[in-house]
Amino acid sequence: MRYILNHMVQYMRERLDASFAALSDATRRGVLEQLGRADASITELADKFHMTLTGMKKHVGVLEHAGFVTTEKVGRVRTCKLGLRRLEEEAAWIESYRQLWDARFDELDKVVEELKRKEKVDGRKKR
Repeated sequence: MRYILNHMVQYMRERLDASFAALSDATRRGVLEQLGRADASITELADKFHMTLTGMKKHVGVLEHAGFVTTEKVGRVRTCKLGLRRLEEEAAWIESYRQLWDARFDELDKVVEELKRKEKVDGRKKR
């Protein structure tokens, strides 16, 4: 059982790493936006982003590795389309950190309010 849990945790880490690596690049995010509108060949994407075919193939490969894009070769043309991969795991990971930071800021707010209250009380005592 422990082996299965460790394997699942490792798989999730690798998947998150692949996702965030893919999404960290502006060109790759642009490719995803473009493919959200319509499927496109690698040549069309390279032209749109003013890149070489080799450069675009590398970007598409990263997106494909993360599961965000699928490609299909018909004849000499490799067509790219959005993959079936959604961002549930990534959204859940981000949400857990958002909740953590919210809790920390709430605690900080309490400390600041307590300091303000003490300062106000101390100011009255000095008069």
